[in-house]
Amino acid sequence: MTTSTVPVATGRLPHGTAFWTTAAVFLAAMAFTTVPTPLYALYQQRDGFPTWVVTVIFAAYAVGVALSLYLVGHVSDWVGRKPPAVFAIVLELVASVLFLLFPTVPVLLVARFLTGLGVGALTAAATAHLGELWRTANGDRRAGVPAVVATIANIGGLGVGPLVGGLLAQYAPAPLVTPYLVSLVVLVAAAVVVLVTPETVRRSSRPWRPQRLAVPTAGRSVFFAAGAGVFAAFAIFGLFTSLAPSFLAGEFRSPSRVVAGAVPFGVFAVAAIGQVFFTPVRVRVQLVVATVAMVVGLAGLAVAALLVVEWLFVLGGLVAGLGVGLLFRASLGAATGLVDAPQRGEVLAAMFLIAYVGLTVPVLLVGAAIAFLPAVPVLVGFSAVIAVLAAVAGPRMALKVADR
Repeated sequence: MTTSTVPVATGRLPHGTAFWTTAAVFLAAMAFTTVPTPLYALYQQRDGFPTWVVTVIFAAYAVGVALSLYLVGHVSDWVGRKPPAVFAIVLELVASVLFLLFPTVPVLLVARFLTGLGVGALTAAATAHLGELWRTANGDRRAGVPAVVATIANIGGLGVGPLVGGLLAQYAPAPLVTPYLVSLVVLVAAAVVVLVTPETVRRSSRPWRPQRLAVPTAGRSVFFAAGAGVFAAFAIFGLFTSLAPSFLAGEFRSPSRVVAGAVPFGVFAVAAIGQVFFTPVRVRVQLVVATVAMVVGLAGLAVAALLVVEWLFVLGGLVAGLGVGLLFRASLGAATGLVDAPQRGEVLAAMFLIAYVGLTVPVLLVGAAIAFLPAVPVLVGFSAVIAVLAAVAGPRMALKVADR
């Protein structure tokens, strides 16, 4: 069945305006998912739980995202783009209320899981909605704008969240309350915006089934190299959205919540900007830059941990972030380039499943290791393993896309 993308409801906003408001909603919803990042160390100080518990709380989010992507990430093709967005924002509103009223570890787990469910429902729907709103308003003019804006809203939102959370925790009263109150207000406004946004998909009746996953029969070596690439990329994202603030507070004796939020922000910002900046560059060159940046950045993290040099830790994260953004984009392109258009959704679903396994499993293993070993050798070991993955995946794909 082919999705109909004609404007089916005018809403109260013109399509051109709705494009930018939808981007803002997408950014706000993604930002909420990382607002708790700089607050984990405060929860630890208040409740006295060990660092490995932070990894479990974070993993609940990643599990929610993966489950939601598999079960409902594709339903906007026939139920419309707006219902998944409303569903996602409602889940995030519930999560923000839970953070406010019941900030204990079991409830934090539930709130993070609900947040993940919302993100999984929103990501594909919002990305597709942006493209359709833009085409309705502008036709084929500057056709690449929606992809760039979606990237900035998605990855940029993930970076904005910890920065805002850190600033509010540092300078506003009630550091474990104010960030969620602000989030609650923003999410309510986002829900109103979604309701007045035009729909772009004509609803149709269609039996529900989970998203199919597909591994191409041809070019499997490229697919698995791409899978290793997105796994490595999301492992670094996982580190900086879960454990990096705890490392900064513990190993580097940096109590600043602003720093705890600014470092993940920088990693995500560089990843997003790097993708946009390198768009005109050949894929092979992107892969070379990505591999070098990730290996050098991760080496910087390891050396910073060994020498206890905070600025080098931050610099290593930023350099690795550039590599993460480029390797992730190139890996998705390499994987989807193996199949025809009708199968690309299934291949993308498989790649995102691998990505969220990468977001979850390495961080959980790091958390488990920290329960028995000092943090520094664990961080060095993590950096070494992910650097090897990147060093294998990047060149392998570069050889296969040398003509592009």
